[in-house]
Amino acid sequence: MMTDSTADQLVLCERDDRGIARITLNRPDKHNAFDDRMIARLRQLFDALRDDNGVRIVILQAAGKSFSAGGDLAWMQRMADYDYGHNMDDARALAEMLQALKTLPQPTIARVQGFAFGGAVGLVSCCDVAIASDDARFGLTEARIGLIPATIGPHVIEAIGTRWARRLFLTAERFDAQRALHINLIHEVCALPELDERVASVAKELFANSPAALREAKLLVQDFAGRPIDEAVIADTSARIAHMRVSEEGQEGLRAFLEKRTPAWAQETTRDV
Repeated sequence: MMTDSTADQLVLCERDDRGIARITLNRPDKHNAFDDRMIARLRQLFDALRDDNGVRIVILQAAGKSFSAGGDLAWMQRMADYDYGHNMDDARALAEMLQALKTLPQPTIARVQGFAFGGAVGLVSCCDVAIASDDARFGLTEARIGLIPATIGPHVIEAIGTRWARRLFLTAERFDAQRALHINLIHEVCALPELDERVASVAKELFANSPAALREAKLLVQDFAGRPIDEAVIADTSARIAHMRVSEEGQEGLRAFLEKRTPAWAQETTRDV
């Protein structure tokens, strides 16, 4: 029987004094295949980070050779033995964990290496920025075992569009980092030794920006994606920018720009992220 303390070690969370929180999938011997305990732990961590004003950036990463090989075999065996009600509860836990990641107020960066299959593609799709090493391999392989990528599906479709989703959901083929870049699942590809440097570079760009503006910019995308530009949208977006202009950080940003100085929130650092 796995204890709570053991489960906690399957997903680690470390914070530094700059406000970077690193969430690390920590089951390298199993290529970070996840199960219900890991899903619960991720949800717990995302909920805690949501209300932590000291955290400015969240990096989702994994120990070992792979980001995540998808579902753990023992977990899948347990699911096969569940009745419909238990399967509903199990699936909803994954769906709610993904939504918790997707709606974190802080910017999120996925650092991806090695295998990223099944649910791992959902994790990548839910992050604001995704950077992969050139050895990364992806796959939505659920149809091979008689399943579908249902709970991750809306996030993946949003990331790559319906045309590629239809192909990849149906063929269950594996694909490399260059194709993942081509279909917009990830934003950058680099050599594995450069992966930390590229993540650090994106983090540095984020640190230059207002934390409040980053939170509101994420909401802007979430609230208006796919909506027609009607009078309600015009009124809402006008109110949002007016609110930001008179806010504390909006005022500081405008003054800093006019005075040609660095705003108070900007963090200049040469340390490795």
